[in-house]
Amino acid sequence: MMHSATHTAHVREDDRYPSRHAPEARISPRLDPVVHGKPGDGPLTQQQLLFYEDNGYLGFDGLLSEADITAALLELQRLRQNEAVKDADEAVIEPGSRELRSIFAVHRSSEVLRRLCRHPKLVAIARQLLGGEVYIHQSRVNYKGGFRGKEFYWHSDFETWHVEDGVPAMRMVSCSVSLTANTPHNGPLMLIPGSHQRFVSCVGATPDNHYKASLRRQEVGVPDDESLTRLVNDFGITAPTGLAGAVTFFECNVMHGSNSNITPLPRSNIFVVYNSVHNTPVAPFCGLAPRPNFIAERQDFTPLSSGASH
Repeated sequence: MMHSATHTAHVREDDRYPSRHAPEARISPRLDPVVHGKPGDGPLTQQQLLFYEDNGYLGFDGLLSEADITAALLELQRLRQNEAVKDADEAVIEPGSRELRSIFAVHRSSEVLRRLCRHPKLVAIARQLLGGEVYIHQSRVNYKGGFRGKEFYWHSDFETWHVEDGVPAMRMVSCSVSLTANTPHNGPLMLIPGSHQRFVSCVGATPDNHYKASLRRQEVGVPDDESLTRLVNDFGITAPTGLAGAVTFFECNVMHGSNSNITPLPRSNIFVVYNSVHNTPVAPFCGLAPRPNFIAERQDFTPLSSGASH
């Protein structure tokens, strides 16, 4: 299918991870460290840091209090029932329905979720993994309702954040807080552990205003079948599961996705993306205008404190 407006800018000299330029996909080695901190810089042990280095993710149970999770879940229910929220620019609606798929920048629009995104325990882990001060690059709620919650296809977040937002290096980490149980059956997050050590360049130029379509169903910036097959053959697939309150940190370049949810059991998660203050965005590497600030922070790089009360 031809897009009416695409952009095939030349590869910039400062682009260490070119993607969406070449006619064929390519897998190349990672050029950045995975762990920037060390034991003693935060709560993670050397064993945990080594696991993250090798696998690209870390899971925790009981990191947050029951009160934290209950308050966030009530806030999610309030947002989901608010028709005005569905009409906001920050909202993403499921293809073919009025069901809410995602809401972005919840750390700005909701005081309850702002406190959760800035929780000292979460910030301390992010600071240790990224080696110093961090800020919130993106936050969002993902709803995957029962019966008809749609899949999120395989992708590397960094590929999009680099190409469309201009984030230079792999010095970011995502944190997923489960507000409902993640079971093997209701479309949990799936990861290819170890895939963060490689960069998969994608085929297909970036359309103008790509985010409007890609947040509902991504077709540009997704890896090809052959590259995915190679990664899975080399590394396998894991799907961290857990009860409400489980927390998963995963590396910005790890390949991940999730199946659709045809069970009656809904799955809701809060995602917050922490970026190093030394890795702030430059001009997007696709040559297009930056995506909106509610998807990719370009203005407020204020460091988060890991010691303040929330």
